[in-house]
Amino acid sequence: MQHLEAVVFDWAGTLIDFGSKAPMSAFVESFLEFGVHISVADARGPMGMAKLDHIMAIGQAPHIAAQWTAAQGGVFDKAAAERIYAVFVPKNAEIITDYADLIPGAIPTIQAIRAQGLKIGTTTGYTRDLMDRVLPLVKAQGFEPDSLICAMETYAGRPSPAMMYQTFLNLQITASAHVVKVDDTEVGILEGLSAGAWTVGIAGTGNVMGLSEAEFNALTPEERDDRLDEAREIVAAWGCDYVIDSVAELMPVLEDIDEELDALGDPDAD
Repeated sequence: MQHLEAVVFDWAGTLIDFGSKAPMSAFVESFLEFGVHISVADARGPMGMAKLDHIMAIGQAPHIAAQWTAAQGGVFDKAAAERIYAVFVPKNAEIITDYADLIPGAIPTIQAIRAQGLKIGTTTGYTRDLMDRVLPLVKAQGFEPDSLICAMETYAGRPSPAMMYQTFLNLQITASAHVVKVDDTEVGILEGLSAGAWTVGIAGTGNVMGLSEAEFNALTPEERDDRLDEAREIVAAWGCDYVIDSVAELMPVLEDIDEELDALGDPDAD
């Protein structure tokens, strides 16, 4: 490719953990320990944020904040979120390694990206200590990123562009328009848009669909088509440049973006 320099991936639901399942039970169980019942849908809403911010966003929903006040007294505030976060972290650490399998098609796509001479960066809502558990398992499957930026490592988390900016520095990127951000969450797409990168939303394997690979494959063809159509509409509404069902479909999109940059004359090419 003539113009693109790098692809920056999210992790859960994009590269690993089909359906982005790992944090869900940990969120539900952590709130329950404080007498607050949340649904998986509640837990999925702010997906992609740093996990403390994620908990804060869940707790500020009116129906959840009301439960907190009834069960714990007072308002749901940062101190309340920190209490839940202290319970959440070890729960998530216990299960995260069970959800480290690369999504089907990830390795061929990664190999094709490397063959084009592009660098691969990653950003995540997980903290470094959690990713330290995941990285060896992913490396054993054949993938190691050129850059990893974790939650709490920059001045702000998603949807700010901070983690993308640090990735640009790590990868020595010459122009944000030469980078493609791939993500299955709205805040992750906004992270890419805020940084001036191209964005590709994942509809089928990530947070919006919310199904494991087995659950996805168990759908009838009609059910699958309906669910995918709905997920694609949701993801497209985030404002991303492209929507695909999984990382396995990424290469034609990268080729299209590179051709578009060529057609535009790519003022940053020099």
